[in-house]
Amino acid sequence: MSRILIDGGTIITMDEDRNGEGGIIEDGQILIEGQKIKKISEDRNEEIVKADRVIKARNHIVMPGFINGHTHAGMTMLRSYADDMPLMKWLEEAIWPAEQKLTPDDIYWGSLLAIIEMIRAGITTFADMYFEMDRVAEAVEKSGIRANLSRGLIGIDSEADKSLAEAEEFIHKWNNKTDRITLALGPHAPYTCPPPFLKDISVLGKKLGVPLHIHLAETRDEVEEIREKYDMMPVEYLDNFGLLSRPIIAAHCVHLTSREIRMLGENKVGVVHNPQSNMKLSSGVSPIIELMEERVPLALGTDGAASNNNLDLFEEMRTAAFLQKIMKKDPTVLPAFDVLNMATRGGAEVLNLPLLGQIKPGFYADIILINRESPHLYPGHNPVADMVYSAYPSDVDTVFVNGQVLMEKKEILTVDENRVLKAVKQRSSLLKEK
Repeated sequence: MSRILIDGGTIITMDEDRNGEGGIIEDGQILIEGQKIKKISEDRNEEIVKADRVIKARNHIVMPGFINGHTHAGMTMLRSYADDMPLMKWLEEAIWPAEQKLTPDDIYWGSLLAIIEMIRAGITTFADMYFEMDRVAEAVEKSGIRANLSRGLIGIDSEADKSLAEAEEFIHKWNNKTDRITLALGPHAPYTCPPPFLKDISVLGKKLGVPLHIHLAETRDEVEEIREKYDMMPVEYLDNFGLLSRPIIAAHCVHLTSREIRMLGENKVGVVHNPQSNMKLSSGVSPIIELMEERVPLALGTDGAASNNNLDLFEEMRTAAFLQKIMKKDPTVLPAFDVLNMATRGGAEVLNLPLLGQIKPGFYADIILINRESPHLYPGHNPVADMVYSAYPSDVDTVFVNGQVLMEKKEILTVDENRVLKAVKQRSSLLKEK
């Protein structure tokens, strides 16, 4: 079993058992043994073990990898394909017709492109909802990243039963195939999943023992549609089918009543905040402070590259903090540590991955090194604030997942980046001609 020593640097452990926000260790050492963190030393003079390899981390921030709680990786193929439109018009007139043209190979190469972008941004785990998920899983397997994958399910078209069968087949095929891939069912949204279809999903979810990944209360139009059709709010609609008692990854959650917020908190429903996508589509601002008050598990997500248009959790952290401060007219709300927690430990909780999100013995070695030798990270008074308010993806230097180095000194090691870029360029050109 290989042993890697990360030597030096400022370690932001995010360890909830350590005193102080972030559990910061200055000039420490981390021993990785196989896939997991074996030991952390606060004294570099202590010889904790003879390692097979030493990675020098002086002048770096060392911290848990970011967790992107809501994505559609294959949608990198549609980046900047349609912009500056409201959500339903964007979906119905631009995105859904374009997705009909995407081939399984398009999804594979688009997913690899997304994964490269995410690794470069320090993202070590992502939750994905899309179609042709076998090809997404292949991209995850090849790249070495970690992912929760769900086949998107829409119940208002002729392909509903077929998509549900594909989702079940996909879960059977990839369940326990690799410890880096976990699985879910992906009902698209309440307004695209009528009651009979949602009942089928509920039954299948219980049978397979997997969580749900769903867009929830994203727009006012969705809320009004559900209220008019069923005389209830979107969260109540899910509860009507017993779904709140199941593990749920609920993306967006922008338009919520106080009662719905309490229901989410009582049932520990995981909410993924996607501030930049919500801003771009003018969907609104999620009530994050109220959700925190009800102890709702919170993560951060980028959404897909067609609606954001990048996969950058540094931007999402900064935006999330600033949005709540201006909405509440209070600069003290959602401080830097709480936002960093959403991008790491909170993401692990929402995705039900308890051994992620912290640098702690026994946890998976999903670790990123961020180079502090840039003007925008000097003088370095507060490393947590620097990560949330000042850092960029270009500062990410080295990325570990499961103890494997995926990127070192900004070089992607598991995927031929130039080949991916070339393939996506060619395929996007063909997409325009279809």
